[in-house]
Amino acid sequence: MTLLTEADRFWTRSAIDLSRLSPPSPTHYAVGAVIVGPSGNPMATGYTGETDPHFHAEEEALAKLAGRGFDLAGATLYTSLEPCTTRKSRPVSCTELILASGIRRVVLALREPLHFADCTGVETLLGHGVEVIEIPDLGEAVRGINAHVMGMQTT
Repeated sequence: MTLLTEADRFWTRSAIDLSRLSPPSPTHYAVGAVIVGPSGNPMATGYTGETDPHFHAEEEALAKLAGRGFDLAGATLYTSLEPCTTRKSRPVSCTELILASGIRRVVLALREPLHFADCTGVETLLGHGVEVIEIPDLGEAVRGINAHVMGMQTT
C-alpha cells in the first residue's frame, strides 16, 4: 500500500476540474477522471458526457486508451467520484471497466452518495486487489459541482 502523495492530490484536483466540463443533468453526476501512467504523465482524461450523454468519466478516459496496447497495470486512475457499480444507461459499470483494464490503483475524492444507486465501487475494487485511496477533504468541491443533483446532501 502506498501513501497519499502531493501528486495524488494534484491529479485528483485535476479530475475535479474536469468534472466542471460535464453538461449539467438531473439524471447523473458531473465527474472527471484522469489516467496517469507509472512515469507520472497523464495518459487520458475524461468527463461525464464528453462524447456521449450516457458515458461516464472513467469510461471516457479508458475508451481513449482502448486498443492502443498500453499496459495499465502501473497506471493510476484519478476520479472525482467513486466509480459506479450499477448503471441503467449502459451494460458495464465503470468499476468493471477499471478491473478489465488492469489498473491496480484508484484515487478518489468522494464516495458516491446514495442518490441514484447503492454504489460499492470502493469495496469491489478492494475485493479484487486494487489499491483505493480516498481524499475526503476534496469531497466538498465535488458536492458543490454536483449541487444540481445532490442538493444539500452531505453524506
